[in-house]
Parts: sequence; C-alpha cells; structure tokens
Amino acid sequence: MTTLLFSHPASLGHDTGPGHPESQARLGAIDQALTAEAFHDLKREASPRAGLEPILRVHPPAYAAAIEAAIPTKGIAYLDADTPVSHGSWEAILHSVGGGIAAVDAVMRGDADNAFVVTRPPGHHASQTNAMGFCLFNNAAIAARHAQAAHGAERIAIVDFDVHHGNGTQAIFWADLSVLYCSTHEMPLFPGTGAASETGAHGTIVNAPLAPGADGFIFREAIEAVVLPRLIAFAPDLVIISAGFDAHWRDPLASLNLTEADFAWVTTQLMEAAEHCCDSRIVSLLEGGYDLVGLGRSTAAHVAALMGSGYFSPSTGS
Repeated sequence: MTTLLFSHPASLGHDTGPGHPESQARLGAIDQALTAEAFHDLKREASPRAGLEPILRVHPPAYAAAIEAAIPTKGIAYLDADTPVSHGSWEAILHSVGGGIAAVDAVMRGDADNAFVVTRPPGHHASQTNAMGFCLFNNAAIAARHAQAAHGAERIAIVDFDVHHGNGTQAIFWADLSVLYCSTHEMPLFPGTGAASETGAHGTIVNAPLAPGADGFIFREAIEAVVLPRLIAFAPDLVIISAGFDAHWRDPLASLNLTEADFAWVTTQLMEAAEHCCDSRIVSLLEGGYDLVGLGRSTAAHVAALMGSGYFSPSTGS
C-alpha cells in the first residue's frame, strides 16, 4: 500500500492569533507524531501552490477576490468572530488547496493508492460564498471538482468524520447527483446543520448525527449502518475524506468520546469500501482536531491505517 503525505511550511504562515484553537501548533503535533519509526517509509511531498482555476470551479471569482483582498499586510483581520486571517494566510490557502489537487492527481494517476494532506486552514465549513468556522476555501469540494475536470471522474464520495458538520460541503453539493456527501458529527453543535432529514435535492446527502457523549461503539454503528451501505451503493470513482479528529475524547470543542483506535477503524473501513468501489483510491484532507495530544495520536493512527500498517498509537501523553 503506497501512501503519499503532502504538507508545506506555508501552512505555518496562517497566524490565527493567541489562544485560537486552529493554530500552527496543530501541525507541530502531527509532525512529531509522524516521526515515529512506523512512518520511516512514508513518502512525503511538498504541497504545490494552486492557481485560481481549480478554486473557481467551486467559488465565484468575486468571493475569491474578496478573500485575497481581506488578507492584511500586518496583524490579524477577522472575516467573522471565529475566522481570522494574517499576512501569510493567502499562501497557506493556496498550498492547502494545492495539496488536495496534487493528492488527487497522484491517486488518480496511480502513483499512490492513497494520500493524506496535512495543511491548514481547513475547509469543510466554507460554502461557495461564505467563510466561517476557521474555513476559507472548501478544500474537499475543490479536490472533488478537480477529479471530475482533470481526470474524468464521474462520481465522487466525500466522507466527513469531523465532529462538526461540514455545512459548506453539504451546501455546495446539495443538488449535485455526481457527489455523495456523508457525515457523522455531534448534534446539537456548531454549525447547527446536519440533521438526518437533510438529504439533498437528489438524496445524495447522508447525515448520521451523534448525540453528545456518544462513544466509539455508537460511532461505529453509524458508519456501518448508515454511511458504508450508501457509499458502496454509490460506487464512486474516488473517495475523499474530510478527516477531522475533534471527535476525540480529549478535544475541547466538542463532547464525543472517540479514541485513536476508532479513527484507525473508520479509515480501514473506508479503505475496504474504496477497494471494492474504486481501486482503493482515497484522498484524505485534514480538517479539525484541537487537542494536540489527541490530534497527534489520531493522525498517526489514521496514517498508519492508510499505509496498511494496522493500528498505531504513540505512547507519549496521557
């Protein structure tokens, strides 16, 4: 199993200010976790800088221009109460988008079985015309449209296990027969969307909300009973994962009780489905995860599963 890891130091230039949970320290925690011996043979590449063309397949030109214009020359500017940008944010955004595009290219060409993109800012709350929830451009949606435009993929499945519902991704693909969006998430919780009754214009939106306090057993039941049957029936040409790790029990922004073993398990389940549907093609994109110990452990478990190494858990931390 060949796994490619995409990252870029430009992601560190997106400064969200003191105390913000979506900070540069998240990448440090992931980097540290992936220095373990289990990842010695992990192939790593730099995320390229995206141009505007793939972004404009999802976001209107006026919106892209407004985001670029909002980038301050110094200090921090806020697009909403939760979503800051700094002088380095534009480069971070373009390399984050570019990582998703490069990952799609590698997987669709057969250069790798799967890929994981470790960049920031995240994307799944960004709609076509609105930034929110730490997100500016929707990386998963852009990657999906790139797979269709550049590689002729007819059907894309996006599976989102971030603890927060990916309202932006849902809105973008609400009336799109060619994209299946499946989400597990805590509810009620920000952003307030994601009820099971929200199914899209053509039934291609699949929400499996989880009550506060739900543990790995309940999460696994939702994946097995709700998500996997719809994913397999849809028979996508590519599976994109919005990989948020804030459903971990340590995370300060929510109250689900998943462990790193649950993230390894769901990754393996999605890999088995992708093997059945689309020659194992998976692109995984980092979304949330705000406790540094939980994030590092969970990411390590996710990447080890993508590599076919089974469950891996670092021994550091409590």
